[in-house]
Amino acid sequence: MAGNSYGTLFRITTFGESHGEALGGIIDGCPSGIALDFDAIQLEMSRRKPGQSAIVTQRKEPDDVQFLSGIFEGKTTGTPIGFIIPNTNQKSDDYSHIKDNYRPSHADYVYDQKYGFRDYRGGGRSSARETASRVVAGAIAKQMLSDIKINAYVSAVGPLALETPYQDLDFSKIESNPVRCPDEAMAATMEDYIKQIRKEGDTVGGVVTCVIQNVPVGLGEPVFDKLHAELGKAMLSINAVKGFEFGSGFEGSKMKGSQHNDLYNPDGTTKTNLSGGIQGGISNGMDIYFKVAFKPVATIMQKQDSLNNKGEITEMTGKGRHDPCVVPRAVPIVEAMAAIVLADFHLINKTYK
Repeated sequence: MAGNSYGTLFRITTFGESHGEALGGIIDGCPSGIALDFDAIQLEMSRRKPGQSAIVTQRKEPDDVQFLSGIFEGKTTGTPIGFIIPNTNQKSDDYSHIKDNYRPSHADYVYDQKYGFRDYRGGGRSSARETASRVVAGAIAKQMLSDIKINAYVSAVGPLALETPYQDLDFSKIESNPVRCPDEAMAATMEDYIKQIRKEGDTVGGVVTCVIQNVPVGLGEPVFDKLHAELGKAMLSINAVKGFEFGSGFEGSKMKGSQHNDLYNPDGTTKTNLSGGIQGGISNGMDIYFKVAFKPVATIMQKQDSLNNKGEITEMTGKGRHDPCVVPRAVPIVEAMAAIVLADFHLINKTYK
């Protein structure tokens, strides 16, 4: 299986399955001498971990990170950082009913067709639990980029959308509620909606908005390695992501050039920021902002037709512990992947000097 690594100079390789002994990763390219805040790393893991509230999967995992290499006396050594995250609460029997069945809108069928074998326990490698390793790498990348501020939040759940511009939001309120929406009234409405969806045995999708501030001018390359292209690739690699747009996005396609152009101030900043902080694939120093759309979780607690490995249509009902809405737990994953992209380009920029 290819495709287990991301990055050029700052590079993360992940390993492990949802119901295996552990998840883990190797981070290559992290500079030496960075004093790591291990509490901050564990906090990021706690934001992603299952069982943290009534509106997420009730699988109980502490997601404690164990570092194996690349760190000495609390600082990075410049050598590969190896780590594992033990799995402690697997219930593999929850998946015995799909041993020979392919769940709708899951990777089951394509895995079996591609590899001729699959780990059906929780989806194996295709499980969103793989993203725990990305959050570790992202937490370290954030500490590399201490001047850059990355804040993601839930801006939509199903038909409920927060229309307030990010400039008018208080990011300190993101962690004040289990939905991770910085508008308290909308967060309460979203939470009630998710609970109702769960009672129906169904799931719902949503949108995570991410804002990156204090980005220096010059990150990204002008042709194939555009900054927004890499951010898009990173976001679309997250489980359940179906869409990515940055800056004015699709709304910008409705505008005239005279309306869309970001005019300059004498210091090189721009009066508006419809470009989303990136021009010609290179950061221009303005805020980078983008949206990531997540589909509804595919496992639902309702009867559905499925396909078995004999080519027969059979009826099945989802079992196990699953999120009714993935976006609250996706917030730290979006931040982590953004940090990994920026850390990589930060190191690439150093090769020019």
